[in-house]
Amino acid sequence: MSVRRPSRTRAGAALVMCGGVLAAAALAGPPPATAAAGDPPRLDWKSCGDAATPALQCAMLEVPLDHDRPDGRTVKIALNRLPATAPPGERQGPMLLNPGGPGISGLWMASWIPSRLPPDVAAAYDWIGFDLRGSQHSEPRMSCDPHYFDGPRPDFQVGQGTTGAWLEKAAGYVAKCTEKHSWLLPHLSTVDHVGDMESIRRALGAEKINFFGWSYGTTLGSTYAQLYPRHVRRFVLDSIVGPSVSWYDHNVLQDLQHEKRFKAFTAWVAKADGVYHLGTDPAEVEARWYAMRTRLREHPVGRIGPDEFDDTQVAGGYDVLRWPRLATVLSAYTNSGDSAPLVTAYERYAAPDPADDSFDLYNAVMCSDSKWPRDFRYWRKDQAKVNEKAPFYTYNNMWFNAGCLTWPVKAGNRTRITGRGLPPMLLFQATDDPATPYEGGLAMARALPSARLVVERGGGSHAITFAGNTCLDDLLVDYLRGGKVPSDRGLVDRTCAKNPDPAPVWVTPAPAAATRAQATALPRQFVR
Repeated sequence: MSVRRPSRTRAGAALVMCGGVLAAAALAGPPPATAAAGDPPRLDWKSCGDAATPALQCAMLEVPLDHDRPDGRTVKIALNRLPATAPPGERQGPMLLNPGGPGISGLWMASWIPSRLPPDVAAAYDWIGFDLRGSQHSEPRMSCDPHYFDGPRPDFQVGQGTTGAWLEKAAGYVAKCTEKHSWLLPHLSTVDHVGDMESIRRALGAEKINFFGWSYGTTLGSTYAQLYPRHVRRFVLDSIVGPSVSWYDHNVLQDLQHEKRFKAFTAWVAKADGVYHLGTDPAEVEARWYAMRTRLREHPVGRIGPDEFDDTQVAGGYDVLRWPRLATVLSAYTNSGDSAPLVTAYERYAAPDPADDSFDLYNAVMCSDSKWPRDFRYWRKDQAKVNEKAPFYTYNNMWFNAGCLTWPVKAGNRTRITGRGLPPMLLFQATDDPATPYEGGLAMARALPSARLVVERGGGSHAITFAGNTCLDDLLVDYLRGGKVPSDRGLVDRTCAKNPDPAPVWVTPAPAAATRAQATALPRQFVR
């Protein structure tokens, strides 16, 4: 969901196979490692050996598997730090960073975020990147099925007769997670990760922490603020998940908003017929897109079938600057049968990486944080209604989340956010963001009375700070530098105009080697 996107059964017996609930008293796995009760968490910072950022330091933090049992088994959290360089009297403490997912590594942020800020602001904080427990460089690292998204996959569309195949595939994935990580799965909720953030604060020896989070990171930040209000200093939440919506209902909101963004894309393409030659009517462009999808089902391009094409196009909902490349993909394939732009776009935006385990942690958090329907008959009926309004994304999203049908951990309820006793926080939200729809930003502003909400009117991208909108970024800098927030004007405290949509240009595919290098320089949500 990226919050998403982190990258990414036959009915009957397959659905029952993983239907049991894991009990804490019967966890499978090797004998537990223990730490002495009451020992303070320790960090042994060492150079990361990063040639580009020599000052970057790395460490592993040992934390309780169950924060209610601090003397029990432990896991390790991977962290890095770019230390503050300002004079001691001008330093503002640690800034914890999270890019969302859940499950995307946060280690890249410790050097990247300060490089985007004025030198005095960058020098004032200790920038702390970390990977959530169970993910990426933390230990242990979940890895359920590294090839789950290998393509071409069964068509997402239920009308193609693939429901049984997808139910079996999803249930098989959950079975592998259960077999490999049954002892860990009950301890991967947002509250568990927030407990780890508190352990990081204690290990840093800080009375208060600062926090910057995109997307799912807004859930982490708001939950930490609710549970540990005395330790909150400056918190920035960008592209906001509503504080009380269930994850199932949140995904329905995503479906509806992605449909609007897809139609915004086809309208933009229609205005650029002189470049892309796909017609001047958005409906005609849309028809050509669905026709291309049908052709890819019948004749995949290597590992790219209709699902992989869907995933590639969904990337355009996260960043409007990808539209020229995606329009080039559709034009080249439709008008001349050229699939090279498609292959390049897929590799940049959607191709699975077997070394990326963010989908595993995504499931662990989503399926345990809030209750999901467990009867596929409900999903089938409800999702069909949503699909009538939002055919572009509904079944893609449904099968992405199908593991929650049989996830073996009893789901709880999301932490209620009341915002009592908190200092001013700064919220950013685009009105047309498809991944974290606008309703979530408004709901968070209501839940956090001391917060100030900044809205990018008409903005349709996800993660909107550090994306070139000076109105947004200037407000962020003022807050980080001195705690300044916009005046209280009601629910929306400041409105910024969106940046212009990109100019329609033909995007020539980059050589394959260059494409791979660019795609690995930053997490995928930043690759254009």
